[in-house]
Amino acid sequence: MENRKWYFESVFYQIYPLGFCGAPFENDGVLAGRIKKVEEWIPHIKKLGADAIYFSPVFESDTHGYNTRDYKMIDRRLGTNEDFKEVCAKLHEAGIRVVLDGVFNHVGRGFWAFQDVVRNRERSPYLHWFHISLEGNSNYNDGLWYEGWEGNYDLVKLNLQNEEVIRHILDAVNCWIEEFDIDGLRLDVAYCLDHNFVRRLRSFCDGKKQDFYLLGEMLHGDYNQMVNDQMLHSATNYECYKGLYSSFNSMNLFEINHSLLRQFGPENWTLYKGKHMLSFVDNHDVTRVASILTNEKHLPLIYALMFGMPGIPCVYYGSEWGAKANKSEGDPALRACFDAPVWNELTDEISRMAQAKKNSEALNYGAFRSVVLTNKQCIFERKSENERVLVAINADGESYTAHFDAGCGRAEDLLTGKMHDFGGGSELPPYSAAFWKMER
Repeated sequence: MENRKWYFESVFYQIYPLGFCGAPFENDGVLAGRIKKVEEWIPHIKKLGADAIYFSPVFESDTHGYNTRDYKMIDRRLGTNEDFKEVCAKLHEAGIRVVLDGVFNHVGRGFWAFQDVVRNRERSPYLHWFHISLEGNSNYNDGLWYEGWEGNYDLVKLNLQNEEVIRHILDAVNCWIEEFDIDGLRLDVAYCLDHNFVRRLRSFCDGKKQDFYLLGEMLHGDYNQMVNDQMLHSATNYECYKGLYSSFNSMNLFEINHSLLRQFGPENWTLYKGKHMLSFVDNHDVTRVASILTNEKHLPLIYALMFGMPGIPCVYYGSEWGAKANKSEGDPALRACFDAPVWNELTDEISRMAQAKKNSEALNYGAFRSVVLTNKQCIFERKSENERVLVAINADGESYTAHFDAGCGRAEDLLTGKMHDFGGGSELPPYSAAFWKMER
């Protein structure tokens, strides 16, 4: 058995605090203790079965959180550092770990060091904190040119090869660990970050706190470039995110299975065998899953697939009860403020999946093998040293009988607690999911 880690055995819950708390989009400079709303949701988060929260940006910013003004100050629209410290303490008391968004590739135009450069130009001690040409000009007519993130000039790119910048960021992370007792970081646009900087960050965090978790936002390409013993523990599995919803919408479960076999399959060449990527069906940047699936009966099934496949499942606030929102309506629509959590049939099902996942060695650490695969049905095995679980999905409106060698006679469905007999074929009811824990 590989080294057990809390983050490999967790279910994450993502909150985008500025939206969740109903803060105004523009930073209005008014201090308001909105972040305490999170405390009211702790019973819901616990009941759902999540035991780690990933907070999108919480630090002082110009607008949406990713344009930071100050790494050491909680955004005044959310409250004070004391307010957030209290929230983190309450979450920890409830057994919920805290992971923050580390936005280190860029800052906002309101960032104090950038403002100093605009005012003082070559006299500024922070000139080399950024990629600046004093000969050019910006869209904002600053009388200087600077590199923005992917052409977004409200996001001023930091020079992560500058020692002072690195020290400033590490000092901020140190403050977050000391003040809020955080358990990990999700690194925004990790694919843009200087690799030596990420190595420094990893070494620093390892030295500060045992089992500190580093997750990187990665889109495409080879996640191994950054998920390794010197850099990140995990990355966002965007390849499978796309495979999950399009497999259901095109009624072609071969697609997601192809991705899972390519990433985690039994062959020696597979990409991420033994690694744990962050699995998700939606987040703050993409259309909510209830708005993207063409058949709402597939909603619990896509979650079953996500909880059953290799990886660390993450649920985006509101999506656990089927809230809808489309990317075409703009980012704020995806980052809604809900008065209170809702509990319905979907939430019930997700909470059962979360409990099954957390308590199963095979679902946390097991290898992946495809057992039965058709366009509308899939059964795959997750096998660890001490446990074997079969994940079975029927995405069809008709029942389906699967014939295969289960390697044992009976199993317990971790979602219902009922026993399942493999004799004479395994019937999968319409639109159903099962996690069969095999008898030894």
